[in-house]
Amino acid sequence: MNRYLLPLIAVVVLIPIFILGLESDPSQLPSQYIGKPAPDFDLPTLRDPEKRVSTANLSGEVSLVNIWATWCAGCRAEHDFLMQLNRDQVIPIYAINWRDKRPDAKNWLAQLGDPYVASGFDEDGRVGIDWGVYGAPETFLVNAEGYVLFRYPGPLDSVVWDREFAPRIAELKK
Repeated sequence: MNRYLLPLIAVVVLIPIFILGLESDPSQLPSQYIGKPAPDFDLPTLRDPEKRVSTANLSGEVSLVNIWATWCAGCRAEHDFLMQLNRDQVIPIYAINWRDKRPDAKNWLAQLGDPYVASGFDEDGRVGIDWGVYGAPETFLVNAEGYVLFRYPGPLDSVVWDREFAPRIAELKK
């Protein structure tokens, strides 16, 4: 009898945990940096490993930091929209190419276009971890003082932009 009781208790305890896990929305995961300075980073650029992109590049103007990779389907989905933001000169976009292969990422930008002011190459993913990235794509809004104001996990498009980013940027420019 006892050999059946322990598994039964385990199942009864685990079922509510699994149900809660299935009902949770990963896009609602908070960022530890909202309202705080952007995490320090200093990376070689994707195009030229001799050049650097760092937290210092984010100071002085409102900007986006977009975490992307060539293996990420959502990154491909948002790429045309990022190109549009770049063409319209809405906001400078910096990138962290996360856990990728340099040749793949360079080919991606050569084929699809490069919407970024600069792309840091985070091959081992450590900078992404420092930013609290759960997966690509993720985009962070950073103010002119270098503070993270907002994090959006998932692909950007015009609906997300108009709902989440445009009002915050307009407020910052007042």
